[in-house]
Formats: sequence, structure tokens, C-alpha cells
Amino acid sequence: MDTERKAIYLFCIGRSTALGEFEGAGVDGQHPLSVLRHSSNLGAVLSEVCLEDFCGAAAELRMRDLAWVGPRALRHEAVVEEAMRQSPVLPARFGTLFSSQERLAEFLDKHEAVISEFLERIADKEEWSVKGLLDRRQAGQSLASGSLAARETQLGALPPGRRYFEEQRIRVGAEKEMSLWIEETCRQVANCLMPETSDFCECAGMPRESSESGVELVLNWAVLLPKCATPAFRARVDQLNEKYARAGLLLELSGPWPPYRFVPALTMGAPQ
Repeated sequence: MDTERKAIYLFCIGRSTALGEFEGAGVDGQHPLSVLRHSSNLGAVLSEVCLEDFCGAAAELRMRDLAWVGPRALRHEAVVEEAMRQSPVLPARFGTLFSSQERLAEFLDKHEAVISEFLERIADKEEWSVKGLLDRRQAGQSLASGSLAARETQLGALPPGRRYFEEQRIRVGAEKEMSLWIEETCRQVANCLMPETSDFCECAGMPRESSESGVELVLNWAVLLPKCATPAFRARVDQLNEKYARAGLLLELSGPWPPYRFVPALTMGAPQ
């Protein structure tokens, strides 16, 4: 007899009338997927899981084990992406649990208006990630070269020894101006890209340096992009990469992703 306590694992919430049936297993690879059709507006993609897999001291250790989390996180994303092909969705974070379908239904009742408004807002839109990677050494050389070129006439009139020291002073000054240049460049990039977007947010946790080569993550954005605007947005990213290539700045565009960054603040359930 199965004595394990069960919980309801939530993948995402979409439009009840748009979501079809889901085949295959849930996040644990064992319990089948299903859809709770709560109302004519909302349907929840879910599966059962063993509560002990996600709650308790042993579960805390498992959640730190990439070998355990990795396949389940990938399965979670695969199910959400499958739902995205059928309906706009509000994606749940990995490991979102409810003690029963009744508790999930209560949650949907409580937040139905907010969730329905969110699904309407993101219809025909996708989340994309925009990252800016800066080669600090190349950027410093570019700034210094620009400053030296602008003062070439003045430098040419100086004696060789004086010119050498003045050039060194200009290079040091260019390095000090780096932060201001980065800030202004990110502002220009935003001004170029944001008109195509429906929403935008800055993502936290940007490391100062990502490699021994001095490459830095200087911008990390999530944008909500209408599907019809994707070609124009990609073209603008390509144009900006051509513009800033010599300065050592590369923009990386990835997606589409489930709109995690734009989900409204909701109190998700927890088993009790």
C-alpha cells in the first residue's frame, strides 16, 4: 500500500479553453500530467508528487544537488513551454506545491481576476533576455584611442618625452571614465531597444567579472516582446552589435522564455 504523502505540483496556469490534454509524466517522471479546469477562464497544468521529495530536511539537501534538480527543472520547463504553445501562461516557479486540488482551487478563486488580467496582457507576447558583455580591456583601448585621436594635433606639437607622458595620462583618464561610458552606453542601448517592447525589467545578480579575460556582464534585462516585433528587435540588436563591436560590447539575445520576470506578486500555496 502506498503510504507516501502526496502534494499537487503546479507547472503553470493558462486559459482553460485553450489548454489541451497533456501526455507523459510530471516533474518526477512517474505521476501523470493533468489539467485542472477551474473555470471557463483558468486551467492549471499539474501533477502529483511525493511531498517528501520537496519538503523536509532530506529535500533541502536534494535541492542543492544539481544531479537531482537538473532533470526535474528541465522537465518543468518542457511542460511550461508545451503549455505556452497552446495558451498564454502564468508560469509557476520550480517546486510550487499545494496540499490538494481543493487548495489550488482556492488559490485560483482568490487570484482569478489578477491572473486573468495577466494572461490577457501577455497574449501574443514572449519574454526575451538581453545581456551585455563588455571586454573591459578592449573598451579601455577604444576609449583611449578615441581620446588620443581627438588630441592628435596638440600631441604632435609636443616634444617626444612630453608627448609620451601626456599619452599615458590620457590612457589613465580613459580608464577612469569607463564607468561613465558604460552607464551612458547602456542608456543608449535601452533607448534603442525599448520602443519595441511591451515591458522591461532589470535582472538582479549581475557579477562584476565573468572570466579571467576581464569580460563583464554590464547589463542584464528581461523584455516582454510582442511576437510580431521580434524580427525588428533582432535587427536592432544586430545593429547595436555592429556599432559597439570595436568598443568591446556584445549584446546577447536569448529566448523566448516563459514570462517569469513579469508574473504579478501572488501568494503561492504550500502544503499543510
